[in-house]
Amino acid sequence: MLNQRLPRQVFERNLQAENIEALSYPHLVRLIHQDLRLSGYLPNGICQVDPRDGVRVLFNPARAHRPHDYKQTSAAIHGSSAESQPCVVCQGETTSAVDVADLSEGFTFINKNLYPVLYPQGRIEPLQLEPADHAGEKFQALPAIGMHFLQWTSSWHDRDWHNLSALDRVVVMKRLAALERILLTTSGDFMPPLSPSDEKQGYYGFVSIIKNGGRLVGGSLSHGHQQITFSNFLPRRILDNLDFKQKRGETFSSFLLRENPAELCIYDYGTVVLIVPYFMRRPYDMLLAVKDTQKSYLHELTEAEISAVSDAWHDSIELMRLVMPQIGREVAYNVVTHNGPGAGLYFEFLPYTQELGGIERLGLSVCQADPYTVSMQLRSMVDSVRSN
Repeated sequence: MLNQRLPRQVFERNLQAENIEALSYPHLVRLIHQDLRLSGYLPNGICQVDPRDGVRVLFNPARAHRPHDYKQTSAAIHGSSAESQPCVVCQGETTSAVDVADLSEGFTFINKNLYPVLYPQGRIEPLQLEPADHAGEKFQALPAIGMHFLQWTSSWHDRDWHNLSALDRVVVMKRLAALERILLTTSGDFMPPLSPSDEKQGYYGFVSIIKNGGRLVGGSLSHGHQQITFSNFLPRRILDNLDFKQKRGETFSSFLLRENPAELCIYDYGTVVLIVPYFMRRPYDMLLAVKDTQKSYLHELTEAEISAVSDAWHDSIELMRLVMPQIGREVAYNVVTHNGPGAGLYFEFLPYTQELGGIERLGLSVCQADPYTVSMQLRSMVDSVRSN
């Protein structure tokens, strides 16, 4: 798929709105309801809660039929693309877009996920405010509403965070932040506030931002992208952050910035810092923390902080892409954003370097590497990565 790209004139046929900041949540509801392509792929609209740990479970059988263009080849081990089938994104076979921004070459855009895990309905009350209380939740189907978007990092198939220019990376991150702000601040007639701090700031619902890079970690299309969901509930890990703050009186990122050993720092970007966490569960896990722990969302960051976060995304993803072939692993990783109440703001970079076994399923991780050795190796690589 080398050199494939989505032509602008083809993309224009699927453009509903050019600037997400000119829209609001009610506008987005209308645009989603008007997109008839989604009608055959909608989620069940319910959420079940595992009574053991509060994990939320959503249901959409249609997602089993998503198109896939990843193939298991020897090239995948080395991070290259050997797919023969054309890219549906480059062919313009997407849902309508609600945001587009020019890059130095090509453009980045946001569209609706054709196989959404959440779909907008009327106003719904919050599923749960107390993070540690699961009583009465078992066997009860709870309403799950919201939205599911995709952000395509670039219209060029072979461009993603690891090889975008510094200026282009900032553009992509700013569009993510803009979508987050619109969803949180204009949805009060549809979504509940999910924590006292969010209610005080006029934030409603919750925005999740993730990236799945590779077929082994949930990726279906190799064209680089991020997923953004908006929900009337907090995911389990976000509830864990909130629970941590309520019990300890500080955000998790504040605790980590103070307690993680200095020897585990990979790179200090000034306003953010990239580290190997002392509790590394799998080899080469990395965590990026924003130093201003009073900030909880992307759209709250300054220009300097956005630039630093964008640079760190580039470096972390490129480090994973370099390390995994060296240890004989297919390039596959997740990026998870921890925003919202209790987190401060931090990001986890999770390469698929070790399978989960039965012990891990019981909640006991056995990591096949030492965090101090890993951090030393990553520090030795980061300067060359940053110069690219």
